[in-house]
Amino acid sequence: MTSRFYRLSSLAILFIFSINTLFAQSQSLVEKRKHMAISILNEEKPAIDGHLDDKIWQIGTWETDFIQRQPNENAPPSEQTAFKILFDTRYLYIGIRMYDQTPGSINQRMSRRDGFEGDWVEVILDGNEDLRSAFSLTVTAAGVRGDKIISMNGANEDIFWNPIWSAKTNIDEQGWTAEMKIPFSQLRFGKSKSKTWGLQIRRKYFRNEETSVWQRVPLNVSGWVSEFGKLEGLQNVGAQKLLEIQPYVITSLKTVKKDAQNPFKSENIKRITAGIDGKIGVSNDLTLDFTINPDFGQVEADPSAIALDGFQLFFEEQRPFFVENKEILNYQFSTPKIGSIHNNDNLFYSRRIGGKPHANATLLPNEYADAPERTTILGAAKFGGKTQKGLSVGILEAITAKEYASVSDGTTDKAVLIEPLTNYFVSRVQKDFNNSNTFIGGILTVTNRDLDEKLEPLLHQNATTFGIDFFHQWNNRNYYVGANLVTSNVQGSKAAILKTQTSIPHLFQKVDASHVSVNPDKTSLTGTGGDIKIGKAGSGHLTFESGFTWRSPELELNDIGFMREADVIFNYTGVDYNFFEPFSVFRRATISYKHWVFTDFGGKLNYIDWDVEVSGVFRNNWKSNLGFFSQPHIYSRSLLQGGPRIKLPDQYGLWWGLGSDTRKQLSFNYNGWTKTGNSDSYFLLENNIAITYQPIDKLNISLSPRYTFINHRLQYINTAQTGNKQRYITARLDQKTFGLALRLNYTITPNLTIQYYGQPFVSSGKYDDFNFVQAPLANSHKEQLVFFNDRQISQNAGLTSYIIDENEDGSPDYQFSNPDFNFTQFQSNLVLRFEYKPGSEIFLVWSQNATDYGMPETRFIEDINQQLLKITPNNTFLIKMTYRFY
Repeated sequence: MTSRFYRLSSLAILFIFSINTLFAQSQSLVEKRKHMAISILNEEKPAIDGHLDDKIWQIGTWETDFIQRQPNENAPPSEQTAFKILFDTRYLYIGIRMYDQTPGSINQRMSRRDGFEGDWVEVILDGNEDLRSAFSLTVTAAGVRGDKIISMNGANEDIFWNPIWSAKTNIDEQGWTAEMKIPFSQLRFGKSKSKTWGLQIRRKYFRNEETSVWQRVPLNVSGWVSEFGKLEGLQNVGAQKLLEIQPYVITSLKTVKKDAQNPFKSENIKRITAGIDGKIGVSNDLTLDFTINPDFGQVEADPSAIALDGFQLFFEEQRPFFVENKEILNYQFSTPKIGSIHNNDNLFYSRRIGGKPHANATLLPNEYADAPERTTILGAAKFGGKTQKGLSVGILEAITAKEYASVSDGTTDKAVLIEPLTNYFVSRVQKDFNNSNTFIGGILTVTNRDLDEKLEPLLHQNATTFGIDFFHQWNNRNYYVGANLVTSNVQGSKAAILKTQTSIPHLFQKVDASHVSVNPDKTSLTGTGGDIKIGKAGSGHLTFESGFTWRSPELELNDIGFMREADVIFNYTGVDYNFFEPFSVFRRATISYKHWVFTDFGGKLNYIDWDVEVSGVFRNNWKSNLGFFSQPHIYSRSLLQGGPRIKLPDQYGLWWGLGSDTRKQLSFNYNGWTKTGNSDSYFLLENNIAITYQPIDKLNISLSPRYTFINHRLQYINTAQTGNKQRYITARLDQKTFGLALRLNYTITPNLTIQYYGQPFVSSGKYDDFNFVQAPLANSHKEQLVFFNDRQISQNAGLTSYIIDENEDGSPDYQFSNPDFNFTQFQSNLVLRFEYKPGSEIFLVWSQNATDYGMPETRFIEDINQQLLKITPNNTFLIKMTYRFY
């Protein structure tokens, strides 16, 4: 069945590709516009006040004739825009006029930096001249700045780039105006004396939900940066000196719930720390960033989540040092456009650096421990950029400290090592060829740990990964083919390698897998992975992508990367039909088909999923989507966590979404999904709604409740031994999860903001129908499972364990802990941020965190009342001040 499905998939892909290649309309080449920058080296410089009334703005002609991009591509915009670009040896000066016949209707919604609210105008500069990456600088009518680095020809955007530049705006009888002053030192560009940069100016006309651009880029074109117009005339702009030093100091107070027995909770915790961040311009296109003892106390907490399947959770990076310009080190080696559960797999996952310590202190009775929540980063540096010849380079080096848990019984204190001294190294290179239509790159990561005898059984001594990637586009970038290959090698003690072999991503101990087996004498593992894909990205209404991804059983990336699981091969295919122009009640719409087919290296077909979806944006700016999926073939290799592969019931379901016009003071976005199947299948229903209220331009409030209900999902409990028989115990789980995210943003000025984020989270689970697996590959639970009767199963006096008398002889055969749970968490951050000088900030932070574990009550509302509303949170008060020298 596996080979037949792959043959059919391959034939379908070949058919789609052939038909599209044969009948595809040739992409109409839009003429590239040119704008001549004006040198004002010997002229009086404009005052950046947003008025455009300096005499210098009278030099030359204003560039205009903008064209609409959305909703009616290539139509005249509702209002025109005009701009002019001046320069000297240190700065770009950009003046822009946004004409508006009703200035009183210009929207001036406020937000903090990178909010992109209301009416705005964006300047995008391809200083590298690589047709692939660019610097974006935006200012809103309210004077709020936004900036980001665009990469992958528009596919990726990094909003954490925060250069030092200035912008002011003004509203007058003709509309509104913007003035920008951009230091060349904040941009990356080549050494040539005469420069021609890519240029795009884009305006958001909020009232009509309309965008217009200076350089037309048809919606069915496969690129963005590659289609920009040209900025010419930049001459004699030499090497720019870039040296920025940003020291910081933090004072904090953490309150804890007092516990007379616990010596670590007898008083509040006070702390003063300091550190330094810096940026050095090695050349116009290469920079060195470094940090010593970084602190991320103002960073928003991760969203609450719970995983019952044993797989690790993926959280986005939020720390400024690691997120700024992160794309240059990115190596996601399997990123289907249609998505997959492996989309987060990456050879570099920066959350590994400075994460939670890997070990815990073993405590004796009456002992207590105080362990750090995260590992201290002693120092880190990253070097990177892109040369004018198309070579991008990224190098990162970081060292994390040894961490100890303090252990005490009230009289005797000791320190227990829970994290070793560790060095992390990442190097990434990529080279553009063929007018940026072809890319070849590679990555190398190395992790080295200084382990003692207590940590040797837990962690790898050394871990190395290597990858190469290739991407080629043709026919005006309408078609593409990509491939990459990765390999990994981890080394450590026999115990550490055994731990990896039997971990959830690998499960070499699977009893029915002939292609893998546990080797307790191994001290290293070497694996490979990769991806090959082909697709159509532009020209016409139809786009598609199809490919194959694999991860060999011994592939291991989780020392400095992220990998969900190994021993997998899968095919993915997606086809979209896009309606770019308004029709009927729609502004635009898409019809999609996609499928995934998973096998393992033993040749067993484990999973098939196919989906169809219709989505669209209506003329009134509401949006909606509706999809259907079917999973007609499901075998789980990991459900029994080392036990045999088990057949699960077929599933099918729906997902949906409906969103209102976000321009209104009150808007909402509702979405959800459900799945079910035959009588053995579990039922899932999830509903999410985000309500946003903007009563005034300066205040934005959003409330996002989420509720998930799961009924009778088969869940692994434990593995037990009775005589010479191994029992894989499972049960049916009923789980209810409620989460709520509250956000409040009050923007007093573009440089002074107050933000609040609060999230209560409760997840409660109850298990019944306990059983053991008898025939895992049978077609129904009746044949697969042997359910315990009332004489075989009982609970102990404290209801903390289940006791099994399988042969009903009155003597317990085995027991396991009561798996019922109620996980409760509350997290919040209240942050006042004041940028008192460009790049220099003061943060006042109050954060709360509380986590509790318990047993579920009779009703879910009682779980919320008993635990969420009565837990006492820890409070942290923090003052952080930074000063940037430049």
